[in-house]
This record gives sequence, structure tokens and C-alpha cells, in this order.
Amino acid sequence: MSQTLVNPVPQHIAIIMDGNGRWAQERNLPRLAGHNAGAKAVERTLKAAQKAGVKCLTLYAFSTENWSRPKDEIEGLFNLLEQTLDRYTQDAAKHGLRLLVSGEKEPLPSAILEKIAYSVKSTEHNTGLTLNLALNYGARQEIVHAVNALLAAGKQQISMQDISQHLYQPQLPEPELIIRTSGEERLSNFLLWQAAYSELYFSPVLWPDFNEQEFEKALSDYRTRRRRFGAL
Repeated sequence: MSQTLVNPVPQHIAIIMDGNGRWAQERNLPRLAGHNAGAKAVERTLKAAQKAGVKCLTLYAFSTENWSRPKDEIEGLFNLLEQTLDRYTQDAAKHGLRLLVSGEKEPLPSAILEKIAYSVKSTEHNTGLTLNLALNYGARQEIVHAVNALLAAGKQQISMQDISQHLYQPQLPEPELIIRTSGEERLSNFLLWQAAYSELYFSPVLWPDFNEQEFEKALSDYRTRRRRFGAL
């Protein structure tokens, strides 16, 4: 029996990119080899999102919990991020892409902060797809950040709208679809406030193997869902 398409393409998709380490382990490679392969999956997914007409793509690049990983892995991740930011900034002018970054700046390396500032500034007027990197990001920390900003402003009664307006990127729409790869089925401190009514899609594919076909599977699944938002 054919399924009726219910939803258009999501305006905002968020992805928990999971499985780089397991991908490398399965191939007897160092974990950084998995992260390098994962960076190529980011490029494929960005192109697939543009092709599909997605307006915003949020990627969980580095969580606040990731600081507990080995020092050499963290350094390798940041070196890879610097290279990726350079390529992204070069491509942004050709494709009209915009970069945003969500997360706490401390204790990110100064070289990363400089590249982020340059990439964000140089792409701020682009009107194509927005890539929002969740970097040194934790959803609980984001909510605390919003509440503290409101308290510092003298607010005594805090509404849900107040918190929404003081998140890292309040101008972005809430994600209609959140994808997690590698078969894990949890949010892991990602967009907890914004995900209240997001559709969740869990892919068994490890992130380095994620491609346009897997992206389209998630979109196809989303299109058949009925989004009720608590209504009948």
C-alpha cells in the first residue's frame, strides 16, 4: 500500500553525527581516521541538504562531554575543524552559504575562535543554506546560559518565550527533523529545548558511511509522518 506524503522538506534538520570511532575500529584504523572520514560525510550531507532545499543544517560537531576524550584525539579534531572551516569559507562565496556556531567559546583554542569569527563574519550576508555548527555545545548548558542572561538583565519572571529568545541562535527555526546515525537512539544533550516537537530518525549507518541516499531515506520517512503537536 502506498504511503501518503504529509510533510514538505524540513526547513531545519539537525544531525547527531555518531560512529566515527566505531567506523575506524572496525577497520583497525586510528580514531582520527574515522573523524577524517566523517568530515567527508559532512561535505556529502551539506550538498544533499542544499539539493533537497533545506534552509538550515545543524551538526553536532563537538559536545561539552567530548573534553573527556584523549588529548591527542581532541587536538586532531580541532586541526580537522580548522581545515574544514577554511574549505567551508572558500565554498561559501560560490554557493551562498552562511555559517553560525552554537556553544560556549571557552575553552576553545584561540586559533579556532579566530577562524570561526572570520567565517561567521565573511558569510553573514549570504542567503543560501545556513550551516550551524554545535561546537563545545551542550543543551543543558545552553538553557542555563539563557536563564543566566535573563537574570543578569533583571528578569524576575521568566517565560518560555524568554528562554527561546536567549538561546545561542534564537533566530533559527526549531528543527523539524533530528537524525542520529550509528543506531544509537538518544539525544545526548543535543537541542533539548528546541527538540520538543522534532521528529526523530535513527539511522543504523555509521556517520562516515552516511551519504545522499541515507539522507534521502530520512527525508522520505519524515514526509510520511503526521505531525500533531499534541492535537488529535
